[in-house]
Amino acid sequence: MNTLEQLQSPKYDPNNLLGALIEKLNLKNDAALSRALEVAPPVISKIRHRRLPVGASLLIRMHEVCELSIKDLRILMGDRRGKFRISDKQFKPKELAQQH
Repeated sequence: MNTLEQLQSPKYDPNNLLGALIEKLNLKNDAALSRALEVAPPVISKIRHRRLPVGASLLIRMHEVCELSIKDLRILMGDRRGKFRISDKQFKPKELAQQH
C-alpha cells in the first residue's frame, strides 16, 4: 500500500502509520523502527496489535524523526478527529470542581 492509499484509508489502523514510517525512513522492520524512535521493540509490537495506543509523546517522537507533521501522522493512522475533547472539570479549581 503506497502513502496515497494510506492517506485515503478512512478507518483507524496504526499499522498504516508504522508501515509508512518504515518506508519513509528506509528501514527493514519493526526492530529497526523501534531503534530509530528510541523505544523498546515491544512498544511497536503492542501498537501493531492494538494493545497500546499511539500516545502523544510517541507521536511527537515520530514527527521529530521522520519530519512529517503531526496532522499527517494522525491521518496515516486513520485518526480523523478535528479536536480532542477535554472535560471542563479539568480546568476548574478544586473548590469549584467539588461543588459541581
